[in-house]
Amino acid sequence: MSFELGLATFADLSSGVTPEQRMRDLLEEARLADELGLDVFAVGEHHRPDFVVAAPAVALAAIAAQTERIRLASAVTVLSSDDPVRVFQEFAELDLISGGRAEIWAGRGSFTESFPLFGYDLDDYDELYAEKLELLLALRAGNPVTWSGKHRPPLDGAEIFPRPIQEPLPVWVAVGGTPQSVVRAAVLGLPLTLAIIGGHPAHFKPLIELYDRVWTEAGHAPEDRKLAINTHAFVAATRREADAAFAHPYLEMMNRIGRERGWPPAGPAQYAALAAADGALALGSPDEVAQKILMEHELFANQRYIGQISVGAVTHRSVMRAIELFGTQVAPRVRAELSASSGSATPSGPEPRTTPSPEPVTVIAD
Repeated sequence: MSFELGLATFADLSSGVTPEQRMRDLLEEARLADELGLDVFAVGEHHRPDFVVAAPAVALAAIAAQTERIRLASAVTVLSSDDPVRVFQEFAELDLISGGRAEIWAGRGSFTESFPLFGYDLDDYDELYAEKLELLLALRAGNPVTWSGKHRPPLDGAEIFPRPIQEPLPVWVAVGGTPQSVVRAAVLGLPLTLAIIGGHPAHFKPLIELYDRVWTEAGHAPEDRKLAINTHAFVAATRREADAAFAHPYLEMMNRIGRERGWPPAGPAQYAALAAADGALALGSPDEVAQKILMEHELFANQRYIGQISVGAVTHRSVMRAIELFGTQVAPRVRAELSASSGSATPSGPEPRTTPSPEPVTVIAD
């Protein structure tokens, strides 16, 4: 598996745009990522007023119809509060629409609104996830499906349709740092997406060492191990322009969520620490962002990096410029460096298609 670079978004409404406009912007972001030859575009699931996407498969299907090559993923599907049969059917349909580009990133969910909304008890948080992941994997293994559990009616020789193009349909376990979830992914032989949204990436290395150790102990081939690292990111021509476009919206978003969770307020000092060479935020010029991605690859030997660029109230124009720089400057630098270090004759990754790029954007403080 060559090194893959992609983007993730929660389709935030903080900038004040209408939900209709935000959906249009989302499609434009995905089209540009595809045109620039990026590998993955992922859309989150939320059930709250500050994010527009509650059903990722619907948004991804619209994106699939307007793109050609980029892989399409949920970031994440909140599997604990969903029905695995419907999840499988939706993503099988997405796979058919996209020509075999769908992925499910199955997570427990960092927000809890979906649990009461769909009639689930938060006391069953982990049990729900474990049981529903088991069923999802049984569904993708093929028909007929016989299964029973505690939180859903049993299936007895059920035939589940449609079937996807990809066999098996890719399922990644998405985690934010819970060792139990990391162990579960390794035991099941599933690829892992680790979201690092704070602190220092080096502090997460023991989690990946745990994943690798359990992976081997479970009898899985080392060459089959797949790991993605997901962080907040933003690219501009210079660090100063990146700060002007990103710092205020980013801190406002983190503090808004932080107040709900009892986190201490974050300010310029915390932002500077996150953007430092050993921090979690991939921020600045193309070279600075590329170096951050390479630093994380050295730590984790990951095969994917996913940057969440569209964060908070960052303007759509600034996001589009950041995606352009990520695709035309960051990705080639990362691929070339990793190709050189591995001794390959040519960098991995596709060539961008020859399409007009967006006009340069003058980035100003929001």
